[in-house]
Amino acid sequence: MSQAQQERDEKFYERADAHIALANEQIDKEKTHPTLVNDSLIYATARFNAWIVSASFASADEIKNDKENAIEYFTNAYKTVLEEHLDDYIANYDLYMNGIKKED
Repeated sequence: MSQAQQERDEKFYERADAHIALANEQIDKEKTHPTLVNDSLIYATARFNAWIVSASFASADEIKNDKENAIEYFTNAYKTVLEEHLDDYIANYDLYMNGIKKED
C-alpha cells in the first residue's frame, strides 16, 4: 500500500465514486463522448488544485514563488494514481471491459 493510500480518510472512496458517478451520468444522459467528459474533469481538477494552492498562501507573489513545486506535486500525484489504475485495468481487463463496445 502506498503512503497516499495510507493517508486516505474513510470518505475518500465515497467522494471519488461520487465524481465518477457524475461523469458517467453526463456520458449516459447527455450522450456526450467520454473524452469530452474527461476533458471537463481534468479542467475542473486543475481549477480546484489551483484554488487549493492559492488558499495555502497569503499573496500572489507567494503562489508565484511556489508555482513550479505545486505543478510538480500535482503532476506526480496524478501520475502515481494513473499508473496504479492502468496496472489494475491491465491485470483485470477482461473482467472490467467485458461487454464494453470498443470504438474504432
